[in-house]
Amino acid sequence: MTDKKLLDHRAEGPVTAPPLLLGPSLGTSSALWDKVAPELSVTHRLIRWDLPGHGGSAAELIGPGATVADLADLVLALADSLGVDRFAYAGVSLGGAVGLQLAVHHPERLDSLAVICSSAHFNGSKPWEERAETVRREGLAALAETANARWFTPGFTVPELVEDHRTADPEAYAACCDALAAFDIRDRLETIGTPTLLIAGREDPATPPAHLREIADAVPGASLTEIAGASHLAPAERPEAVLAALRGHFDGYTPRGMEVRRQVLGDAHVDRAQARQTPFTARFQDFISRYAWGEIWTDPTLARRERSMITLTALVAHGHYDELAMHVRAARRNGLTPEEIGAVLLQTAVYCGVPAANSAFAVAQRVLAEEDAEGV
Repeated sequence: MTDKKLLDHRAEGPVTAPPLLLGPSLGTSSALWDKVAPELSVTHRLIRWDLPGHGGSAAELIGPGATVADLADLVLALADSLGVDRFAYAGVSLGGAVGLQLAVHHPERLDSLAVICSSAHFNGSKPWEERAETVRREGLAALAETANARWFTPGFTVPELVEDHRTADPEAYAACCDALAAFDIRDRLETIGTPTLLIAGREDPATPPAHLREIADAVPGASLTEIAGASHLAPAERPEAVLAALRGHFDGYTPRGMEVRRQVLGDAHVDRAQARQTPFTARFQDFISRYAWGEIWTDPTLARRERSMITLTALVAHGHYDELAMHVRAARRNGLTPEEIGAVLLQTAVYCGVPAANSAFAVAQRVLAEEDAEGV
């Protein structure tokens, strides 16, 4: 049973992975992240939360005159209940404002921050005060009819999100409007020390790219990504582009992968590969650094020497002898002795075939002899 004193949430991914909290925009639910979450949950403990009165969260969690600080406190209470001390955070629109609030007032809780289609202010208080008054008086049905125009580029829609808008609690929605009306954190942006990424939808009428650029210019070291063909709910409309930006920001796969690649294969090999890189091969080199070296080889489940044994076996099985030579050298860097390498290749004679192992022994013997001659 959901604790009505806490924001409703959905948890995904390994519980031992780095936690990443995902905040929604006004009128939506955690379903806003449906097209992005499966990939992010591979490497993170995802915690998607719903605004009060939205999705599964109780409406009574906030009331008239609510602030973004109140919402941030609810997020921290949720994190505390889950035993999460420090976390990465990404939020859209009002969810992004919560992220900025956390970065300014609770920096000790944040490892990194992504603010998506949001702002440090929301064009003054009057439009939100008027919307809150209308919703309290008339409900959300009429406003939900205009959701597509406010959220997406022409011709695009996500019916589930529009239904979230229609079925949200009017009083809680109006209280969230109160929070947006009172929010203006522009004078505190320069105090943010959390690594920050801003993502703007180029077609966003609610928080145009200029709003995100204002934050990027003020927050030290912040970066800005603009996504073509995206309006206000970019994770739903352009999930691939949002995912690429988030993974690069939160995981740093390419720099981390390049570091591990050099440790395993050696600077000389990686430098040669980089020197041969062309515009045609650049994306492949980035793919290798991010996925093979930035994700697989950094996974602590297996030690590097164990990964070397597996890699040698796979290369023998498929007859990739040029790659085998490279990975015999890598196996030595990862701590395997010549005797252990020989034992691995002997094992391949049983399961991959004697001819394949015979060729593999020839390659390994040549590499090991070269290392001996070089005094390695």
